[in-house]
Amino acid sequence: MRAPLTVQGAQRLRAELEELKSVKRPAVINAIAEARAHGDLKENAEYHAAREQQGFIEGRIKQLEGELSHAQIIDVSTLNAGSKIVFGARVELEDVESGEVTRYQIVGDLEADIKQGLIAISSPVARALIGKHEGDSVTIEAPGGTHEYDIVSVAYG
Repeated sequence: MRAPLTVQGAQRLRAELEELKSVKRPAVINAIAEARAHGDLKENAEYHAAREQQGFIEGRIKQLEGELSHAQIIDVSTLNAGSKIVFGARVELEDVESGEVTRYQIVGDLEADIKQGLIAISSPVARALIGKHEGDSVTIEAPGGTHEYDIVSVAYG
């Protein structure tokens, strides 16, 4: 199965990939060459640190290339799901007890970032929301306990 990815998420991953290939990879290659010029490589900490960093960079490049080549990129703005929550939805929830309002967008696992309000489609919160509609109430099992939310709004794009 192909992993879903929003257009914005794909753009962010491509930008990271470009940065790794055009900036970070050449920088670490230069650092290795410079450290090599210092002589004995056995006791050269700069050389070993640069080689380790190169391994991380090359691994991340391979990971991003693989993920992007297997992703199903979905343009959320073309989805016409109305008030029903599906992949890509921007959802506003109100905690029934506290009245606190939270906003999330349901995105692919590769682009999830809770600090930006991007939750993975495989997360318990997203799974509880999928298929519900604006105006529904939903109970979500979280590590901190069970919470009940009202779905205030659902938007796409």
